[in-house]
Amino acid sequence: TYTTDTKSGEENKKTIESLYGLPVDVKKIRRLKEWVLLQDVAYVKEIADILKEMGADETAIANILERCPEAILHTPAEINSQRALWQFVCQNDKQLIKLIEQFPESFFTTDYHENQKANILFFQELGLKNNIITRFLTSAPNIFYNPVEKNKDMIETLQRNYLSLGGSDANMKIWILKLLSQNPFILLNTSTAIQENLEFLQKNDFTDHEVLQLLSKLKGFIFQLTPATMQKSMLFSKNVFKCSDQELKELVLKCPALLYYSVPVLEERFEGLLKEGISVAQIRETPMVLELTTQIVQYRIKKLSALGYDVKRGTLENLNGTKKDFEVSYGKIQSKEERPIFNPVAPINIED
Repeated sequence: TYTTDTKSGEENKKTIESLYGLPVDVKKIRRLKEWVLLQDVAYVKEIADILKEMGADETAIANILERCPEAILHTPAEINSQRALWQFVCQNDKQLIKLIEQFPESFFTTDYHENQKANILFFQELGLKNNIITRFLTSAPNIFYNPVEKNKDMIETLQRNYLSLGGSDANMKIWILKLLSQNPFILLNTSTAIQENLEFLQKNDFTDHEVLQLLSKLKGFIFQLTPATMQKSMLFSKNVFKCSDQELKELVLKCPALLYYSVPVLEERFEGLLKEGISVAQIRETPMVLELTTQIVQYRIKKLSALGYDVKRGTLENLNGTKKDFEVSYGKIQSKEERPIFNPVAPINIED
């Protein structure tokens, strides 16, 4: 968002000297964003002083400027305004400088300062906690570039649909806040896209209650899909499982990944499972296994096989779930395998 046209087309010697004095790896900047060094005006010392004032040491300052050299093209006034805004949701300068170290690009994007400010206030009014808002600022900064009216409109659309699908007024706020916390990118969608996706599910005989269930299970990611991609994924699953529309619907409710993942992803995961000797019937019984990548499945099968557990004969439930879930299942099988056949300290019954 900065002009790369400079009068001389040569590096600014004053900028170079100031950076070397910090000390910043100028070669790194030349390699990644040389255009920054060509600008006639830069505020190296001033930006470094602001960061220092916030508690950043020499190493942290050098690291920040190497990762986000365009920071030096902002005026001190812009950065102080940004600092004041982020302090509004950060506990203290220590937390703020830690965030800037991790996500310098998010902090030094000052073009949307007024939008950021209005959206922070809106999210606070909505009931989002400051720690969630800081997470949004760093991991989903794009949502703050939206005019606040657009974000308000999206929230109203979600609320309206939640109520029309049978959700209650009493639970609506909790539902919205949870959905936003799980997937803030939902705000980058359009009202039309949301409407089209919900109508697609209703046309495919999902009841209002089931649609709500899917929205919650998919953490709002359903709005990043299109009716066309969902249709293709469902058709692929129907052909693989050789099931009726009703059976397919039940499978989707059990495993929303069948709706969410594209056909190439589902295809790759199916093939990976079949190569391991797992049958289509087993996958149909435990479709949630398709939520795992082929690499994770192979790793888990290998670990279970080492314990003598044969996934081709047993249930796929033991492969399922998060890393923590799998470790629990693995631990249970391991302790079962290691348990002695007899109790060595039990008294022996000898007949007279």
